[in-house]
Amino acid sequence: MSERPSQTLPLTSARHVPDRTWHARPAGSLTVGERAADVMRNGMGSWRFVFAFLAFMAVWALLNSVSRAWDPYPFILLNLFLSMLAGLQGAILLIAAKRQDAVTADLAQHDYDTNIAAKEDVEALLRLHSTQVEMLEQVLGRLASLEHGAGGAARP
Repeated sequence: MSERPSQTLPLTSARHVPDRTWHARPAGSLTVGERAADVMRNGMGSWRFVFAFLAFMAVWALLNSVSRAWDPYPFILLNLFLSMLAGLQGAILLIAAKRQDAVTADLAQHDYDTNIAAKEDVEALLRLHSTQVEMLEQVLGRLASLEHGAGGAARP
């Protein structure tokens, strides 16, 4: 009974603690292409872009219908520009989606690292708790033996 459990248990071990600023990637570390893809994705994915684009096409059609200027009715030049724009938009949106996938993967990795660190902390707390329970049981056992010894000695 003279064995004593360790008085202190380390709550942390030599483990990797997730960085709290994982998402704060400095803007300077982004490439020019990544910044451009983000700006264009945010611009093309807005209602302002949609309405501006519709207004541009309406003005183009109106000017060319009334004045028969540079692109008469079937608007062949406009169709050419729209086809080129669609091809470019597709590539830009794929670049932006690829970048978003990388951000999502980083987020998933951070969540995983955080969960592992929390699991290790909970396991350390459970070990500490079981050690405390053992120590309390020993104290209660000694108190009971003292009471039993004191009670037996007091009686004649």
